[in-house]
Amino acid sequence: MANSLDPSWQAVLQPEFDKPYMIKLKQFLLKEKESGQIVYPKNADIFNAFNTTHFDDVKVVILGQDPYHGAHQAHGLSFSVQKGIAIPRSLSNIYKELKTDIPGFTIPTHGNLEEWAKQGVLLLNATLTVRASTPGSHQKQGWEEFTDEVIKTISDKKEGIVFILWGAFAQSKAALIDEKKHFIIKSAHPSPFSADRGFFGSKPFSKTNEILRKEGKKEIDWQVH
Repeated sequence: MANSLDPSWQAVLQPEFDKPYMIKLKQFLLKEKESGQIVYPKNADIFNAFNTTHFDDVKVVILGQDPYHGAHQAHGLSFSVQKGIAIPRSLSNIYKELKTDIPGFTIPTHGNLEEWAKQGVLLLNATLTVRASTPGSHQKQGWEEFTDEVIKTISDKKEGIVFILWGAFAQSKAALIDEKKHFIIKSAHPSPFSADRGFFGSKPFSKTNEILRKEGKKEIDWQVH
């Protein structure tokens, strides 16, 4: 599994792949496929967040929970879907917030957020795989241990990173982040069930760019083309 990870991440995460939890996780994923289960995203996209946003380039982390569990949706970037797929409701709400937060932002016709990832926005899900049509099906199988280590590694080895934590689950990960070195932006989740309770109007995107500007880093162009 480590072989499919970008070298910049391999350099800081390699020890994780020899740990017992990772060996068990590999066995679990193998059994899922052997039993005929469809698993998303496809193998080549499981580490897409890391392979699109190299460790040295990370400026912002947006934390999600599970990959999308519908056909052709998930491609390894949190909140993002492949082009040609209907925009999920949470992402639609993210676009609505961007329209009020970032002057001139135009709501895109697709939900592929690779352009953000290429600018240093790590779009990280806590769980990196899921069984088709079964949300949460790969939780507590080891992925959370791995992604917790990713968050801790970023916190320990980098400075001035903006962590965007939407909803209670993402906010529980704040304990892994050194707030003396980094910045945390919290709000309700953009889900239709909670967006009206503090996500809309929270302005996470302009706040992020303001921090990056003060840190002497290039701002994110949030417009999706």
